Amino acid sequence: MPQYQELPCGGQVLDIDTALKDGILGGALEPGDAAAGDAGKQPVELRKMMDELDAAGDGGGDEAVPAVFICPISLEPMVDPVTLCTGQTYERANISRWLALGHRTCPTTMQELWDDALTPNATLRQLIAAWFSRRYTRFKKRSADFHGRAADLVHGLRGTAVPRRQPLKGQARVAALRELRTLAATHQSVTKAIAEAGGVALLTSLLGPFTSHAVGTEAVAILVSGVPLDADAKAALMQPAKVSLVVDMLNEGAADTKINCVRLIRILMDERGFRPETVASLSLLVGVMRLIRDKRHPDGVVAGLELLNSICAVHRPARSMIVSIGAVPQLVELLPELATDCVEPALDILDALSAVPEGRAALKDCPRTIPNAVRLLMRVSEACTRRALSMLWTVCRMAPEECAPAAVEAGLAAKLLLVIQSGYAPELKQKASELLKLCRLNYTDTLFISKCKLTRTIQ
Repeated sequence: MPQYQELPCGGQVLDIDTALKDGILGGALEPGDAAAGDAGKQPVELRKMMDELDAAGDGGGDEAVPAVFICPISLEPMVDPVTLCTGQTYERANISRWLALGHRTCPTTMQELWDDALTPNATLRQLIAAWFSRRYTRFKKRSADFHGRAADLVHGLRGTAVPRRQPLKGQARVAALRELRTLAATHQSVTKAIAEAGGVALLTSLLGPFTSHAVGTEAVAILVSGVPLDADAKAALMQPAKVSLVVDMLNEGAADTKINCVRLIRILMDERGFRPETVASLSLLVGVMRLIRDKRHPDGVVAGLELLNSICAVHRPARSMIVSIGAVPQLVELLPELATDCVEPALDILDALSAVPEGRAALKDCPRTIPNAVRLLMRVSEACTRRALSMLWTVCRMAPEECAPAAVEAGLAAKLLLVIQSGYAPELKQKASELLKLCRLNYTDTLFISKCKLTRTIQ
């Protein structure tokens, strides 16, 4: 039988039997693989298979999805392929939308269609089902193997393995935790198997005053990998001794360990029974600021800013502590260098710190507050403009004779005019108008007007 069959309307379709036999679409069926279209084995619906494989990051395994399976319109694998009179095949929903828009040409060849009938390509659909069924069967087998291995590791660490043995200790424990961490990071579904085997209680128990940093590092990494944590587990993790160990690792561990420690604390803060005083620790705050300043690890900057922002929101007394460790000038200095998605949380933190007298004083005393805040106006987002404007309002109100002229020299006047003329919210434009008046009162009229014109010309 030929590998291709001619359609009455022209074009070709692949023949499933020959294609699978010759292995032209990624290898022939193996004895252990599920056969496509085997209705007696309750086959999983094709779209569900695709979605599950895609969610697991295993859409094609080690093989690329054959190009013949891809719809030329969406560039996604087809579920209901249909063929036009030109011989080109598309996903039914995609080509139907194309035709519904009034097009009377083939999207691929741009040939005029003499017939707009859509012919179901059953052969290709069977091929697609066969290929994805084979991938799905192998994926499920691998998942079962990974789940079993994860459960074995948990039982070995707990001492509940069969035949019964003592819990793993020393380097054997570290090695088992490291393998468990790798499994959890590589295969998300493994996290459920870890929880079902009692892994959450085990990992929680491993964090304590006598835990080595090697064991603690692996345990924390697994806990933040997506393992489901119930209320009891979170309550246990909030015990002072466990929090103290996490803070120690935050200050002394490697970069990835620090990031995981910050993420674990952030997870605990979402718990209803979380005690805000848990984060009122200078050691914790210093560790978070060190992570934020380390520009070599963008993930650490994001995680650190998120945690610090949450601390400011849930525990107001901690704001003074954050100011006391020099966070205000450090964050202000970082503003021009932060990634776009980090600017807003950094400004949120500075805005929260400006609510305490020490924070306002630190903002005024930092020489980079005014120029960096002016630079952020009308950039990034409206929320960033709002926060930057709030900072400028704070310092200019505190010391108008000193700060207002400095702000105008930094180009504030022209930026405020742009804000006023923008489509931003009315209250934001009103705030800009008030700040503009404040600047004008503390700057000679002639110089103020010339400065506005000069700055707008430069911009």
